[in-house]
Amino acid sequence: MLKPLCILLVDDDPQGLQGARRILEAEGHEVVTAGDGERALEIVRADESRFDAVITDVRMPRMTGLEFFKALSVLSCRVPVILMTAYGRLDEAVWAMKLGAVDFLSKPFKRKQLLDALEVAVSRSRHAPRSTPEPAGRVGAGQSTSPAMKRLQAQIEQVAPTAATCLIQGESGVGKERIAREIHALSPRASGPFIGINCAAIPENLLESELFGHEKGAFTGAQARKVGLFEAASGGTLLLDEIGDMPLSLQSKLLRVLQEGEYRRVGSVETVRADVRVLAATHQDLRSRVASGHFRQDLLYRLEVIVLDVPALRQRREDIAALASGFLRDACDRHAKPLISGFSADALDLLTGHAWPGNIRELQNAIER
Repeated sequence: MLKPLCILLVDDDPQGLQGARRILEAEGHEVVTAGDGERALEIVRADESRFDAVITDVRMPRMTGLEFFKALSVLSCRVPVILMTAYGRLDEAVWAMKLGAVDFLSKPFKRKQLLDALEVAVSRSRHAPRSTPEPAGRVGAGQSTSPAMKRLQAQIEQVAPTAATCLIQGESGVGKERIAREIHALSPRASGPFIGINCAAIPENLLESELFGHEKGAFTGAQARKVGLFEAASGGTLLLDEIGDMPLSLQSKLLRVLQEGEYRRVGSVETVRADVRVLAATHQDLRSRVASGHFRQDLLYRLEVIVLDVPALRQRREDIAALASGFLRDACDRHAKPLISGFSADALDLLTGHAWPGNIRELQNAIER
């Protein structure tokens, strides 16, 4: 059972707000409520250290739950966030988890679901490092014993203090996002937000709005002004993952941001300055994409100022044992299992001898299974 917490509860539905409040207060928690994201943001700004957790609805007027969540990242507020919605949209859930939300509840939820989600959120927050979050199983390039990763680490340390755009290349599952986070953590922007977006996961008609934001009435369904990721990541780093899948129609707009440092929200004539470092990642051969007409050559030139090639796991077998041990500790912790001390010699032989076509992601899933 959790010790009493201070929780910020945000919902524009008075009935839902009071229902969740009664559940939480019955467990001894202090609950502060807000009816929309803007009011919630004012409360957090007044005292960022007050709250142990935030539980917010997604669909709200004035400022949505997702916009409120992104605003928290701009403030570098590390409080764990649980999102809830009556619509249960999978795309919102995926998007929220990608940005760092710890859980996503579909209304109506049961008392136990809410309390379990809160316990997991707070537990993860307490065990998370205060620096840029990184799963326990990940071996940073600086701790690697493989020559390939040591070369990569030298490049990271050279490029991180600069403002240069980097293109991070490597097979699926090799840890390209972790490399991007390491660059951010070693950069002058480390105190700012780090936000990643998977360009392949967002529908083409929504991606421009997600990146640049939109004004109220900009298109059907745009009922309020939306903060884009370039704005949410201001002062920090924005990772454009799977950049090879970005639609051609958006590539020219991204090129303008990289060259001119400015953009416009959808439906606006106002120019906004972009105070953000852009990193891009891909598992594709972008030169082949250029040859086939699916990627702009001028954008490729702008992205590959610095190219970082992340080696496949089969090219860094020296790191498999340490990675596996970290993933084992992480799985035991997340599933509340007694800590397993390690692997037998035969098991390690099997792990290091496997080709791991799915790379680190495959190894992590295998250890958890």
